[in-house]
Amino acid sequence: MNVMAGTVYLIPNTLGECDTQHVLPTYNREVILSIKHFIVEDVRTARRFLKKVESSINIDELTFYTLNNHTSPEEIGGYLLPAKSGFDMGIISEAGCPAIADPGADIVRMAQEADVKVVPLVGPSSILLGLMASGFNGQSFAFVGYLPIKPNERDQRLRQLEKRAHVEKQSQIFIETPYRNNTMFENILSVCQGGTKLCVACDITLETEYIKTKSVAQWKSSKQRPDLNKRPCIFILY
Repeated sequence: MNVMAGTVYLIPNTLGECDTQHVLPTYNREVILSIKHFIVEDVRTARRFLKKVESSINIDELTFYTLNNHTSPEEIGGYLLPAKSGFDMGIISEAGCPAIADPGADIVRMAQEADVKVVPLVGPSSILLGLMASGFNGQSFAFVGYLPIKPNERDQRLRQLEKRAHVEKQSQIFIETPYRNNTMFENILSVCQGGTKLCVACDITLETEYIKTKSVAQWKSSKQRPDLNKRPCIFILY
């Protein structure tokens, strides 16, 4: 007799320190309380998140599988065994939605290939929230992840994105390692044309949230520029 496979739930995390009730539906809590197996980027932060969702959770009863850039393909191959044995599982990102700019996509692909049901839960996505608040084209947009680190390659990539934004009227969304945000911001202002619009969205959903859209020329002439150092940030060109 074949065992019916469990469900893999994609469980969004908060984007920073905030009240989970402000950004996550009640249903997410109900799902979390029903799961004993979690695939996470970092066990410590995942445990902290689960305790914030429901303080009565007995963490010692849960099983965690670590999924990050250091996880070997051999390890990942066995992560879905509980789901194949009939147990529901949850994938939790470090921040925001699993499988979006996130290693969880590998597990989701494997679940789909194994015909295991995948259910995405509602939660905050800095990419979509930033776009929503930018005033840019929300019908045609591209998230391109990180830009090259080498200055010449990064400048070339910025010009390519700027051209796509102008020619295709497509919003171009990208991110940077938080400690390099200020450098990226200045780089955009030095490379892009004055008429190109730039939205800077950081600390989304947090008390320190900052979202502002200006032309490159306006940003250059602004006397008050945001300090983006070590703050989760989305950049959007249009």
